[in-house]
Amino acid sequence: MSQNHSLAAAPVALQTSVQAWSTLCKPRITAMVGFAAFVGGLLGAGSSADLASLAEACWYIGLVGMASSVFNQLLERDTDARMLRTAQRPLVTGRVRARDAVWAGALLTAAGVLGLALRFNSLAALLTLATMMAYVLVYTPLKRFSSLNTAVGAIPGAMPPLLGFVAVAGEASGWAWYLFAILFAWQFPHFLAIAWIYREDYAHAGLKMLPALPRTEGMAGRQSLLYSLALLPVSLLPALRGDAGWLYVASALVLGLAYTVASALFALRETRARARAVVLVSLVYLPALYSLTLMDPLVRAVGARGTL
Repeated sequence: MSQNHSLAAAPVALQTSVQAWSTLCKPRITAMVGFAAFVGGLLGAGSSADLASLAEACWYIGLVGMASSVFNQLLERDTDARMLRTAQRPLVTGRVRARDAVWAGALLTAAGVLGLALRFNSLAALLTLATMMAYVLVYTPLKRFSSLNTAVGAIPGAMPPLLGFVAVAGEASGWAWYLFAILFAWQFPHFLAIAWIYREDYAHAGLKMLPALPRTEGMAGRQSLLYSLALLPVSLLPALRGDAGWLYVASALVLGLAYTVASALFALRETRARARAVVLVSLVYLPALYSLTLMDPLVRAVGARGTL
């Protein structure tokens, strides 16, 4: 009986362990990082893109992204324990030991950075390492001391497409900076709305997210609106500089206006439903804009052939 019980329990233990490590590595965020890096890399490579090589670069960038998530949760396990939203994370509950998380984060970082350095170029490797360090060593501890953490965290948060571009092009230019600027501005309404929804949790944990601070009613909505308005001209920079066509312009305008409307409604009255609407629109905005950005050169090429 004892042996049979042990055999039956083994798959459950394995599933629990896989779920715990999946929570630590945040696969959905890692997938978004990888996709953003892929878009940047495709635009950096142009018509000479080697998809297999680009996928490899994005894999290495994603590994470092996973490491960032692991180290972030490692440093925040005490505050995570005080928030309903994060109280069941594996480092809080003990399903993963802190020592194991340190080793995993270190190995993921080493694999990603060395892969970029050996297979691509040292600039991409150094920028990826710097991005991870800024996220873990600057943004994460700053959440305990200042609401400026959102602005600081938006810098490493905007790096994935630039990293993908640099990995294949060896330098940052044109689309690398456009995508960085777009992602930088996009983050503010997205994260302010999330912070507003969980403001009580953040306040209980002592994290200085803007909506969790005293006498800040209305500020999350107003700042969301300001940044969504700023995103509109920022997203049009590629067209203004002649690097994008009508499909990109139309897409950036439609998606940007939708984001602005959602943010404006949130600014008029901060409610959970309106905050969630901002988050929902933001999650549509980014993959839609990225996908249409990649389609734009094809549409322009077809149009150019049609005029010959």
